[in-house]
Amino acid sequence: MPKNSKVVKRELDDEVIESVKDLLSNEDSSDDAFKKSELMIDDQEEKDVDVEEGSDVEDERPAWNSKLQYILAQVGFSVGLGNVWRFPYLCQKNGGGAYLVPYLILLLIIGIPLFFLELAVGQRIRRGSIGVWNYISPKLGGIGFASCVVCFFGALYYNVIIGWSLFYFSQSFQHPLPWNQCPLVKNASHTIVEPECEKSSATTYYWYREALNISSSLSESGGLNWKMTVCLLAAWVMVCLAMIKGIQSSGKIMYFSSLFPYVVLLCFLIRVLLLNGSVDGIRHMFTPKLEIMLEPKVWREAATQVFFALGLGFGGVIAFSSYNKRDNNCHFDAVLVSFINFFTSVLATLVVFAVLGFKANIINEKCVIQNSEKILKLLKTGNLSQDMIPHHINFSSVTAEDYNLVYDIIQKVKEEEFNSLGLKSCQIEDELNKAVQGTGLAFIAFTEAMTHFPASPFWSVMFFLMLVNLGLGSMFGTIEGIIAPIVDTFKVRKEILTVICCSVAFFIGLIFVQRSGNYFVTMFDDYSATLPLLIVVTLENIAVSRMYGIDKVVLLLKFNFSAETFMLFMNFSLLMYVEEILKGRKVCSLSLNLHGEGLAGDVMATEEFRSYPTWGMVVCISLIVLAMLPVPVVFMVRRCNLIDDSSGSLASVSYKRGRIIKEPVNMEGDNTSLIHGKSPSEVPSPSFGKNIYRKQTGSPTLDTAPNGRYGIGYLMADMPDMPESDL
Repeated sequence: MPKNSKVVKRELDDEVIESVKDLLSNEDSSDDAFKKSELMIDDQEEKDVDVEEGSDVEDERPAWNSKLQYILAQVGFSVGLGNVWRFPYLCQKNGGGAYLVPYLILLLIIGIPLFFLELAVGQRIRRGSIGVWNYISPKLGGIGFASCVVCFFGALYYNVIIGWSLFYFSQSFQHPLPWNQCPLVKNASHTIVEPECEKSSATTYYWYREALNISSSLSESGGLNWKMTVCLLAAWVMVCLAMIKGIQSSGKIMYFSSLFPYVVLLCFLIRVLLLNGSVDGIRHMFTPKLEIMLEPKVWREAATQVFFALGLGFGGVIAFSSYNKRDNNCHFDAVLVSFINFFTSVLATLVVFAVLGFKANIINEKCVIQNSEKILKLLKTGNLSQDMIPHHINFSSVTAEDYNLVYDIIQKVKEEEFNSLGLKSCQIEDELNKAVQGTGLAFIAFTEAMTHFPASPFWSVMFFLMLVNLGLGSMFGTIEGIIAPIVDTFKVRKEILTVICCSVAFFIGLIFVQRSGNYFVTMFDDYSATLPLLIVVTLENIAVSRMYGIDKVVLLLKFNFSAETFMLFMNFSLLMYVEEILKGRKVCSLSLNLHGEGLAGDVMATEEFRSYPTWGMVVCISLIVLAMLPVPVVFMVRRCNLIDDSSGSLASVSYKRGRIIKEPVNMEGDNTSLIHGKSPSEVPSPSFGKNIYRKQTGSPTLDTAPNGRYGIGYLMADMPDMPESDL
């Protein structure tokens, strides 16, 4: 040993002792710093600072500017075109006011609990649909990808409907409206009314021939309809500009797009109630047909409408709620938004039935006049006797009640030869019983009714502007359901991804603005969303109730708000849903026929239904398969461990100067981290509060930091071992 080795060792020992003394003294003197550091953690949690996967710095997730903005966004997403033209049709078809009973029951026992589930997991985990379902059940992580595919399919054709509304909106600044009367065509000798239009109606002709310029079959594309192509481009530009900054840009638009439809609906309701026949329509709506309410089909259709009305399974609900604070009262939000949606459907149904009542009254008056003229001719020719007509009836100003009285008398007296007389029964109920939905309601029945309004261009502008706003509100949620999960998972720039997504969707959407595009819209509406969406919602509940466990969900959600009672009710609803209700609905959906191809032929007074060609049936099946393909693919990848889950994941969370930071996986020398190399899909979401340090058994005087070391709140560096020769 060198002669000065003792001196060197003594100096090293002095330095070590001095360092320990400094450390122990710092533990006392730094008590205030420790408290400040602990308070900083609480502040960070209140600000919802979130650690993004694959990022070495903390990143603040965007947040809503206010609770009102968030509620309007959820309402705008859930309240869409279906509330205006689907719900009234189902109400009309399934027993009038009696349909409201099963719908309200299913909304309470299925809709609200499932809506609450999506709000809660999105808010608590603070990720899009992909991240949420990877967290809940990694093997069923494909649910999030399937939701994105379903959202994309839905956005493709939904924006086409917005394009149609924009076209009608642009054509409404004319007086008279262009669909007010049939066009005239010049013949060799004189001018006549378009024969095809005369056989149907002016609004029907304008819709099929002027707006869509529809082809005769699915196989006959007929080229692009340039008017609708421009409108589709305008619709996608509007969506892209609104969504390019995420909720920071779309959130402000929600104040108008979500509230304006209610203003229009109320104005329409007040105006229509002043028109003749509107009360007949509302009376028809609220007249319950209790025998229809007991049919299973009514309950199935009510359950399906609940899913689509609330936007369950699309991912938009999860995406919007992920921008909330974790302590937000989301079960209040679930009840509030669900009932706003329900009352909006009822309000829209009142307006629709009032308008249809007004339209039916006009048609009934025309029927009475035409048949009264027939009766006068029959009286002049002697086919009918004047003695059959009551003396108080004057055919120059006959009412509907008087005509029906004469009609019943003639039918009884001329029972054998009545059919040859060519008389028709003019009952307003017959017109109201003609169920109309979808484009048939918005672009044919409603437009025809508005042509009879005073100042009809104004009401047409308001109506189609309302449709545009309803569509945009739903599109914002749909696009957010695509963008948010991809941004969270793959860490791409939201602006670039939004532009790419909207551009790709526009070019794919060109198939919908061909002359045969209406058939593709019907195909996508029937097969790209209906069955896949029901399967997605089923798998969501299997992931929660069977794979993850209801008890764990209660513990996960109870951290920030007490929801034991609500979750017990939800547990019952989920089990009922998984075991019984959706099972029956899914069997019904699997038996969907693949032969219906609704089209208007040369005579457009009625629609014809033809079989899809073979390639059309392949497309229908492919839509369902593509939407569901991510589920088995992700399941097999996770089952067979084809991808290392730990690569690039949030493996451990440590404590450093009062901030939440990310450590690399398997950090050398740190094998005692709080969360040992687990991905977010395997561990509960980390939360930090005042109990950030835990006492270690057997060491009452020292506290343990989250990284497993003893200290005062600092991530201590590992000292390399010194060679023995230096000691």
